[in-house]
Amino acid sequence: MRAAAARERERQPPFWFASRLVLVLSGQRPVHSLLGHIRSSAYEELSGLASRAPLRPRGADRTSPAVLDARGTRPSDGVIEAFARIVTGNRQRAMAFRLELCPDRRWRCAAVELDGQSPSDRP
Repeated sequence: MRAAAARERERQPPFWFASRLVLVLSGQRPVHSLLGHIRSSAYEELSGLASRAPLRPRGADRTSPAVLDARGTRPSDGVIEAFARIVTGNRQRAMAFRLELCPDRRWRCAAVELDGQSPSDRP
């Protein structure tokens, strides 16, 4: 039962996207691995964040970051406003992102923020 529940959770758009965004923001995957799953404006935001690899393990604890939880609300048809709680080392981080259902019936990430700041807010 637990394995089936985990597989179902991983298929949900908020968790699927959160997992892939964490891989990019930790430097485990290149930004272009999300081409086709992200809108151009969000791609630029993600590129700015990923260049600093903010979720890359630092110090003695080299544990890869993990998604603890990812959920979303649907403020309108075809839109999911999502969040994820991420653990990296002994710290929890917050990530918010917007998913939009495109005409081809695929979800695409339209915006991403880490720790409440968009990439343009960061130094």
